Amino acid sequence: MMIRWSRRIVLALFVSGVAGWFFLSVQESFAEEMTEDRAYALAEEFGLDVGEVDEEIKEVLGLTKAEGVVVFGVIGSSPADRAGIKVKAVIKEVDGKDIRTMLDLGKALEKAMPTQNFSVATFEPAGIDDQGVGGGLNFHFVRVEKD
Repeated sequence: MMIRWSRRIVLALFVSGVAGWFFLSVQESFAEEMTEDRAYALAEEFGLDVGEVDEEIKEVLGLTKAEGVVVFGVIGSSPADRAGIKVKAVIKEVDGKDIRTMLDLGKALEKAMPTQNFSVATFEPAGIDDQGVGGGLNFHFVRVEKD
């Protein structure tokens, strides 16, 4: 009788473990789902008005590829503003994660912002005021201050 009871306990633990694993897997898959609307909201929370680089923006900024996320505006006193991110910068990386689309940016910000300390790499194209000096990759260190 004792052996059967033990087998039942083992079976119950196994089944509950599998159910728990399944629940966590399903929960993680929902947490990983990123939409463009959510990505834009996270960018705004960070302090940026952004959009994907398309062919027109590529031409205006003199980029080689229509890839990345361009900064249209920076909200004053936001983490992005304090980090020194500038208008017309193209976000290339957030905390080591390559950024090619809005969804990439949303996923990266979702992971990085709760840490309160992360880096953002931007490409800032050369402008008229730069007297012909080429643009370059800049690293911005972000520190999120909580009230």
